[in-house]
Amino acid sequence: MASSKVPVYSLNDLKNTTDDAFTYLVRLPSQYAFKRNNTTTDVRLIVGYTAVIIAGVTFYLDRQLGWEATEAAWVKAAVVAYFTLNSILTFWIWAVDAGEVFKGERKSGERITIKSSTQKHSPLYKLKITYADKSGKVIQHKEIEAPFTVWFSSEGVFHPEPLRKWLASEIEILSEAEKEIIQETKGKTK
Repeated sequence: MASSKVPVYSLNDLKNTTDDAFTYLVRLPSQYAFKRNNTTTDVRLIVGYTAVIIAGVTFYLDRQLGWEATEAAWVKAAVVAYFTLNSILTFWIWAVDAGEVFKGERKSGERITIKSSTQKHSPLYKLKITYADKSGKVIQHKEIEAPFTVWFSSEGVFHPEPLRKWLASEIEILSEAEKEIIQETKGKTK
């Protein structure tokens, strides 16, 4: 089933729509499904919102108490805290999160991390996939790329099936899951 249209010349919109499609990994057949791990996103949100709250409270108190109150030690502490949190947030986004679009774990303990990127003026969607067993030993590490035109129509309509087939052709565990889905589908049509 196709979804709404995105602008075909906006790499950012194409990438974001494709990144959002990785939620299908939690809906695979139960023996292949991944439980999403949102830790990196949660940390980013907590640090970011804390910085915004500090800025908002400082602004509100400045408006209520007047300009003279900005010389107080609490204002200086709030400014230092705000800039410290924003520095931590910037580091987190660039070094820890680093383009992560999906991180999940199967019931068996195997983990997958998928990071995406694009380059300016290039219609290629790039992925770094790391699939590891529960002890952390890497089972598969792969860097792959494909043009957005594989799963977007010329009108900008996203088609998830070609994306899933491309991923299944590149990632072993998803290939196994795809075979299972095909078997289930054939069994239901008989």
